[in-house]
Parts: sequence; C-alpha cells; structure tokens
Amino acid sequence: MTPPPGWYPDPHAPHLERWWDGTAWAEHRRTPETPTVPLSRPPGRSGGTGRAKAVALTTAGALLAAALVTGVVVLGGDDDGPRAGSGPTAATSAPSAPVAPPSPAATSETPAEDPYVVEDQLNGITFPLLDGWVRPRHVAQDDVVMTTEGTYDCPGEGSVCRHGLVISRTVTENDETSPEALAEEDISDAADDAFDEDSLGQRPYGGLESHEVVKSGPVAVAGRAGYLVRWRVTTAMGPGGYVQSLVFPSSVGTESPILVRFVFDAGEDGPPPADMDRITKGIRPVTDAASGGGVGSSIGPGD
Repeated sequence: MTPPPGWYPDPHAPHLERWWDGTAWAEHRRTPETPTVPLSRPPGRSGGTGRAKAVALTTAGALLAAALVTGVVVLGGDDDGPRAGSGPTAATSAPSAPVAPPSPAATSETPAEDPYVVEDQLNGITFPLLDGWVRPRHVAQDDVVMTTEGTYDCPGEGSVCRHGLVISRTVTENDETSPEALAEEDISDAADDAFDEDSLGQRPYGGLESHEVVKSGPVAVAGRAGYLVRWRVTTAMGPGGYVQSLVFPSSVGTESPILVRFVFDAGEDGPPPADMDRITKGIRPVTDAASGGGVGSSIGPGD
C-alpha cells in the first residue's frame, strides 16, 4: 500500500515539497504553500490584460525556478532519482496508508484438545482422562502422561508427592518381547522407582519395606494381547501404595512393546485401584480415537 499521488515533504530537503506520482518521486519541487498558477483566466468581467498575465506567469516561473535551484543546492546536484527509504511514507507529515486486514488464509488455529483423552504420540495410543486426573504439569519424572490433581508434602524426604501417576514408554533396551516376561521383569523396578528411592537419591516414603501380588494375568489392550502385574507395597512412612506394570505390543511401526506403569497411593486420598482397570480398558490406538474405539474397546482387563 502506497500513498496516492500528491505533494509531500521532500526527504532530502524537508523545507521543500516534492511531487510523488504514486510509485516514485518526480523532479518537480516547490516551496510549501506556493499558490498554483492558473492555466486560464478565471470567469468574471475583469479578466486582466495580457501584461498582467505575463507578470503572473513570470512570477510563478521565478518561484518554480527558485525551488528547483534550492533543491539542487541542497542535494548537491547528484540526485538521479528516488532512493531507498525516500518515498513519501518516510515523511512524518505524509498521510498514513490504510493497513490491509490479515488474510484469513494467513492465520491458523490449533485444534482444541479433547478434554477426555490424553494422547501419547510417540507410542500411537490414547488414554482416557478420568475424573480427578489431569495432564502432567511441572512433573520431574519422564514419560508421564497423566497425574492426579494437586500435590502434597511427601511423608519422608523430598519436596512434593502426587497421589497418582501414569507413565508410558517404549521398551527398547531388552531383547525380550513377551508381554508377560517384560511385565514380570519390570514390576520390581517400578516399585523401587515409585516408593523406595527417587532419581535424586531421596526417599519420599522412607523406603520400600514389603510387597504382595494382588493381580496378574493376560489382558487385551487396544486390541492387542498384553499382560499386567500389580503389587500392593508397604512403605516405612505413609500409607504405602499400588504399582502396576502393563505391557502390550504397539499397533504402529515395528510393534515394539509398550510399557505402561501405574503408581497409586494407598491412602484415602489416593485414586481407587479400579482406575487402573478403567484406564487400561480405555487405551486406544490413535487412529481409533476419533471413532470412539477399536477391536479391544469392549474387552476389559483379565480377572
């Protein structure tokens, strides 16, 4: 957008005005407020004599010549045309050009997140976001896909604890591919990481004292055959908790095993263990999330 043709302050001689033809500067300059010379006699009885016309034209010519000479002196006589940044838009008194509104095609909108689903893009699955659960915020642990709302002071060492966590990751550093073998192998590490000693060497629950197996067996997850192991653990401080290792093959890529860990406090403020089953049953492949379910949508965890 450029200003329309007209007289604007000369960027090289601000005391003069210069003609802008709409795209570039012309060589015509004038002093501000110079009256325009009439090209014909104005209507009326007293039109003046030829001598008066000559005087008027001579005066106008003298003014124009003076303006041109002054412009040449100020510019040093080497002005060959318009220069970068010398258009009328650079003058402070030039009229501002209207700003075109942004094109609708130039704007983009981010699709709103489904308030009831959490997506694990790396493993190509989604989790149902149950009441009392939220997407992770300010969580130090890796691969957390959801947590319970709020935090509390840990009963042992450490700053804050959460009543529930769900962690999802791909099993890559293990030659074993059997979901049962991987779940059985992971459960002790899951218990130690959650309730014994954290990555900073602290013991938020005073350490892990004992455990008992409360559930294990095959389970269908997102239409794939998986396996889960669940422990009830006792800690030196606090009410203890539950930890579960769930393993099933991915439905995308190389079908690498997916490991989902559940960590629940056992106290009255902790989530019910039944949430582990509800979340497991609601896991879907990403491709099935929009349609509301896949092959395993009606198959719950094994008893």
